[in-house]
Amino acid sequence: MESRELGYVKLVLDREYELSKVDDRIFGSFIEHLGRAVYDGIYQPGNSLSDGMGFRRDVIDFVKDLQVPIIRYPGGNFVSGFRWEDSVGPRSQRPERLDLAWRSTESNQIGINEFSKWAMKVKSSVMMTVNLGTRGIQDACNLLEYCNQVSGTEYSDLRIAHGDRDPYGIKVWCLGNEMDGPWQIGHKTMEEYGRLAAETAKAMKLIDPSIELVSCGSSNSEMPTFPQWEAVTLEHTYDYVDYISLHSYYDNRSEDTLDYLAQSDDMDKFIKKVIATCDFVKAKKRGGKSIDLSFDEWNVWFHSNEKDEALMRDQPWQRHPPLLEDIYNFEDALVVGLLLITLLKHADRVKIACLAQLVNVIAPIMTEQHGGRAWRQTIYWPFMHASKYGRGVVIMPSVHGTRHETSEHGEVTDVESVSVFNEDKRELTIFAVNRTLTKNIDFYADIRSFGDCHVLEQIILENDDLHACNSSVEEKVVPKRSDDLSSDNGMLHTILHPASWNVLRIGVNGRKM
Repeated sequence: MESRELGYVKLVLDREYELSKVDDRIFGSFIEHLGRAVYDGIYQPGNSLSDGMGFRRDVIDFVKDLQVPIIRYPGGNFVSGFRWEDSVGPRSQRPERLDLAWRSTESNQIGINEFSKWAMKVKSSVMMTVNLGTRGIQDACNLLEYCNQVSGTEYSDLRIAHGDRDPYGIKVWCLGNEMDGPWQIGHKTMEEYGRLAAETAKAMKLIDPSIELVSCGSSNSEMPTFPQWEAVTLEHTYDYVDYISLHSYYDNRSEDTLDYLAQSDDMDKFIKKVIATCDFVKAKKRGGKSIDLSFDEWNVWFHSNEKDEALMRDQPWQRHPPLLEDIYNFEDALVVGLLLITLLKHADRVKIACLAQLVNVIAPIMTEQHGGRAWRQTIYWPFMHASKYGRGVVIMPSVHGTRHETSEHGEVTDVESVSVFNEDKRELTIFAVNRTLTKNIDFYADIRSFGDCHVLEQIILENDDLHACNSSVEEKVVPKRSDDLSSDNGMLHTILHPASWNVLRIGVNGRKM
């Protein structure tokens, strides 16, 4: 992309202006029993690439490189028809079930026992979702007892009989999934869900007071009941839950790249509206705690929609058919980077976030069907960079810079950025996306308050072809290093190329200049 214009942005970063420590769980992900996420994704017995338990070693390595601290499981829409008892115990005795959510057949060969072991292999924890669609309080309590009780009760002893003496110790539990959506099996009204979720939460915390609970928020910000759903349901659940969920997916159906790159502004507005609603309920309840946010489904999702609808309509009840297999291009990677920046900007209230999903299903990691290679999609890279370098404390900047017009979002900033200081590693990282298509951006950052600093590196993700994709045979979109970043007496300078994701890493020596 030839640059014909010049823009600028200047950040002033003061070490004392901290927003919040980043909760590592903001770099979480999600695996649902959907399509080839589990079967053909994480699990493929008989494959030379798999270990003795049937788990793919190459996928494990890719996931470990992402440093994902928490993974939501087992759904998603799937969970609203899920009988957890089907997924534990001897595999030969597990029934096959119709999955009404995705019109597929579920074999239950991978369940809670196996997934807990896989999560340990990738150095992650499980974020469990309970079925409040077709089931309820007692089943949720039984599952919690099975997972977390040490021994001496029916379900804890059942887990031990299944070969797992030690409890799984799952600490975060979601109270259903997208219960406001008419597509959801067991869809509820606001009052119905609020009452059920509150009573379920109350009972679960009697069993294990150490757990954290996520109340189900709106499926997206365009739902006709948003944000009334949040206000009404939280009035019921406020005393028992710790978080409320947000879900949102983004797309470029209009083929308008400039406007597509402005959609992170929609995520920002969504988050602010949910925070305002949570704080309204807190005030109304005369409460002493703030409800934080779990943005536990977010990603780009639109490439596969038509194909998926046709497959579920015309060829239902297949075992793990290829569903939601979006092949991401370079502009999708830029959007994912922008969404990560937005989440970090709200680190004071967004404590958990889950990229939906992790393997094969709208995912950064793909595997070829029937035992082929695993490979990294374009969106893998900004997520990996954010997870690796975005841990620490978010620093609030003063920002001045040029702007541009978009078709649906009006005037937006040329550059979106966020800064994170990791005091343990003595590193300051600035993530920045130039979301223009023609402007080189003169980028300046005043970091004098951090004292004596030195440049570590600048990582860039860019491509002249916005629609360039990666595949199992060729990685067209990969990060590279730039020599443009310089530091002079506490002033950083670099050039941000048009349509680029940038990671600016600065070593902080700790000495005042």
